[in-house]
Amino acid sequence: INIFYLQSTYIKGLAVSKYPHQELIPLYNKILRMLQKFPKDYTYRTETEGIIKTRLTVMQQNENIQVVEEKINCGQVEELIVQAKNELSLMEKMLIWKPWEKLIQEAPPNQWTWPPHK
Repeated sequence: INIFYLQSTYIKGLAVSKYPHQELIPLYNKILRMLQKFPKDYTYRTETEGIIKTRLTVMQQNENIQVVEEKINCGQVEELIVQAKNELSLMEKMLIWKPWEKLIQEAPPNQWTWPPHK
């Protein structure tokens, strides 16, 4: 096994994770559990499930962090931890907002026209 010890992420304020597997795998499992609360056909749920399941599989099949980072290709493992925590935070808010539900009233005409003063 090629063990790789990182002394710094070289990203200000982002500390090195000593045990990234023990941090990320539970985060990914928690995301997958929370996604069960969203409607089955909701695009956010289906797309996020696909991404997280792929990342979880990569984590479970590779002990080498360099390999994990290369295969996931979304930054350093410490950044993946931040991304997962941010996703959980967003999901908590989305469960309150319920963006999959219909609007209370029709959107105003030209809501999305730009510039707005046409």
